[in-house]
Amino acid sequence: MALKNTDYSVVYSDDDIVVLNKRSGILIAADRYDENAPRLDLLAEKEFGKLFAVHRIDKDTSGLIIYARNADSQRALSMQFEKRLVHKTYHALVYGHPLWKELDVKLPLLPDGDARHRTTIDKRNGKPSETQFRLIGNCGPFSWVEAKPVTGRTHQIRVHLNSQGFSIVCDPLYGGNQKPVRLSEIKKRWNGDEEEERPLLSRLALHAYKIELEHPKTGEKISFEAPYPKDMEATRKQLAKIFGVDPLED
Repeated sequence: MALKNTDYSVVYSDDDIVVLNKRSGILIAADRYDENAPRLDLLAEKEFGKLFAVHRIDKDTSGLIIYARNADSQRALSMQFEKRLVHKTYHALVYGHPLWKELDVKLPLLPDGDARHRTTIDKRNGKPSETQFRLIGNCGPFSWVEAKPVTGRTHQIRVHLNSQGFSIVCDPLYGGNQKPVRLSEIKKRWNGDEEEERPLLSRLALHAYKIELEHPKTGEKISFEAPYPKDMEATRKQLAKIFGVDPLED
């Protein structure tokens, strides 16, 4: 029996592009720090043949990634990303409650700016970076936030949120707080076994939810959404049930 592919699901494919929904924890291309880490492009090439990278998302982030299937599409898509014609929407679960409804963060970022290979805010050497945030709603100790990166720097959403005093749940690099989300800690009358309880979510709660762009060949406007992975979906459902806030019905 063939093993079920848990690394990605196919959202869309044609002769020019492939749109995948990837799991958290897998690289989308070669990484200079870990040459042997599993890579989405190599795994997907077994299904689709040669793929060309046109943009990146962090290893720890789940969600949408687009690959070109030929050099012409790669050129056309890369140009759209360069000219900032591609619109991306992320959903993040953060600790705490933002006091803003909407917030535009413009802070220059320097990738690989410290010993832990983190991106740092650097007014002298950083590249201009902008993220537009919107508060979706509060859920107990957490809040759902929508993020629309205008630029595409490494770890941009995580660093820009961090600069405002918010960290994404289970962020191993910028969070400080590594506590997984447990139902027993958010539900008032929880009567399970604490020894046996499995966390709802124990990885970076950031998901590349939606992408809007022009098809590289036809020029038609296309848009894709990636369903939440199981762990984030379970968390969403429980928080929606308890606190009545649902990012997917927002």
